[in-house]
Amino acid sequence: MLPDKSFLLKLAQSDPSELSALEREKVAFLNRERLTRPLVMVNSSTSGTVAGAKETWEAIEQYVADRSIEIDLRESGSIGLSSEEPVISVQLPERTRVFFSRVTADKVSSVLDDLFHQVIPDQMLIGQLRREGQVPWNDVSYLDEIPFFALQQRIVMEECGIIDPFSFGEYVARSGYEAFLKIIRSYTFSEVCDLVTRSGLRGRSGGGFPAGKKWKVAFDTPSDQKYLICNAEESDPGAFMDRTLMEGNPFQLLEGISIAAYAIGSNRAYIYIRSEYKDAIRRIDNAIWQLREMGLLGDNILDSGYNLQISLRKGPGAFVCGEETALIASLEGRRGMPCSKPPYPSTAGYLGRPTVVNNVETLSNLPGIIRNGPEWFRGIGLEDCTGTKIFSISGRVRISGLVEVPMGTTFDTIVNDIIGGVNKGRELKALHVGGPLGCMVPVEMMNIPVSFENMKSRDLVLGSGGILVMDDRTCVVNTVRYFMDYVDKQSCGKCIPCREGTRRMAEILGSITRKPADEEQYSTLERFKGVMQLENMAEVMKDTSLCGLGQNAPNPVLSTLKYFRQEYEEHIFDRKCPSNTCTELRSWFIDVDMCTGCSICAKRCPVEAIIGTARHPYFIVQEKCTGCGICYDVCKFTAVYYK
Repeated sequence: MLPDKSFLLKLAQSDPSELSALEREKVAFLNRERLTRPLVMVNSSTSGTVAGAKETWEAIEQYVADRSIEIDLRESGSIGLSSEEPVISVQLPERTRVFFSRVTADKVSSVLDDLFHQVIPDQMLIGQLRREGQVPWNDVSYLDEIPFFALQQRIVMEECGIIDPFSFGEYVARSGYEAFLKIIRSYTFSEVCDLVTRSGLRGRSGGGFPAGKKWKVAFDTPSDQKYLICNAEESDPGAFMDRTLMEGNPFQLLEGISIAAYAIGSNRAYIYIRSEYKDAIRRIDNAIWQLREMGLLGDNILDSGYNLQISLRKGPGAFVCGEETALIASLEGRRGMPCSKPPYPSTAGYLGRPTVVNNVETLSNLPGIIRNGPEWFRGIGLEDCTGTKIFSISGRVRISGLVEVPMGTTFDTIVNDIIGGVNKGRELKALHVGGPLGCMVPVEMMNIPVSFENMKSRDLVLGSGGILVMDDRTCVVNTVRYFMDYVDKQSCGKCIPCREGTRRMAEILGSITRKPADEEQYSTLERFKGVMQLENMAEVMKDTSLCGLGQNAPNPVLSTLKYFRQEYEEHIFDRKCPSNTCTELRSWFIDVDMCTGCSICAKRCPVEAIIGTARHPYFIVQEKCTGCGICYDVCKFTAVYYK
């Protein structure tokens, strides 16, 4: 139930000690310090849904219906442990909340049976939430004592997975909208710009441009209309920070958007979001509706004289629309293609008016900065790169998910200490940081303090914060080939260097990762010459491409040529993939002693490269074999092997 406006204003503008006993009791129920019945929360964000959270939810409903138990069943966002989904949390009256991992539908009964009998299950336990005034469970670790959480500093993600993303009352009870009400009543537009500038907040989408400086340019540009756009496109595959923030705490994002719009003197804000983000769209739509009902969106907000409308706009999911001018073009109904700069959007953007474009993570930092002050934010991270950064971790790791750490934290701490490193028995080979336009970071550089400047000084990029962890089973060349294929398909084709350069790079890398069709005398020399051309093309693309996609597309190639050139040479000269990942470089053979002549491999071969007579050993014609490995998959007698 939504709190009334008068209570909201008092709660947001008063010290908690000034509230009456009845009001403090109301706050305790809103933020779930007090309960009248058990609370069960299921992570129904994208990561949870993929793992089976919907079935878990239905199993919980069936469990309580069969036993006539009254509970408060709610949805939550992700706490960051994507590989441990479905995650549920259970809070009994007067007790601390306990989190459990991998609670599939068939495990619901055992977990709830134990908990409702005041017993903590031995399996699936993550830990309990530390909260004053609640009785803790014995011999259960607090979340902030577990290595995954203990080494993080959660500011933006603090409430993700803890609060109900559909409950505005719970957000307000946890200091929500205190920052927005503070600025519209006590600060001018330019003063808010100055506060953010002093905090040192920089854009979290890759460029790292100072947010306050961008805002000031837009504010100082004369115009009858200005716009604030939240870039929720998140086009990098493997990056899911923005989606998690929107699904876990949509009100925080909307408060940040409101603060940013006020700072530049705008009364119109848009959230440009991928149409595939259905859960995020559903939660943001609900949050916008509640804000309008509360009078925090619309005309003359809380009698302050300030007007603001926030609207959702769904994008097609094109990678290039992550670039701000292409995003604006798409928002205007045109094809998403970048434009040359200057002029920059901060002076001439959406509909030719001053426009500020910030991503979800950047805007979500604002409520904390305004509430706690710019000096508080400057005290986190590095002097020239303040605050925290969220990284999405995927690949060959023990734990995949989201990690929020202060700027300046090393990759070694993130990968080895927080997420536990690579899987047992494997060795860490490299990190690919920054998505398809990112760079490969070798093990020798794992102790780099992560910041925009430290990465740039080493010809590396931070990007939006996606980290792909690679172990000794991963082929560097094949990974780069995948990224170049992706970038080639996502290029808008407007400028020749990007359109032709990405295609040619993809072709060269493709030729390296497969055996040539005809073994000519100079085939190896031609392949090596192609690699040499990659570096020349990279320089041309960086200097002449229109937008960041073309300028940064060569990054994966250049970084791997610098640190993993030997692996390229093995692919070219030895025609061998060290990790046996490039299937088209494999040479397949049949062990005549093991082959029974069943002929199933010959029947399944797509290029008819296997010949023989039934009930006699078969043979593979190497000149025709493409290395697909289907024969290996279908052989029941382990007769097929490769070199």
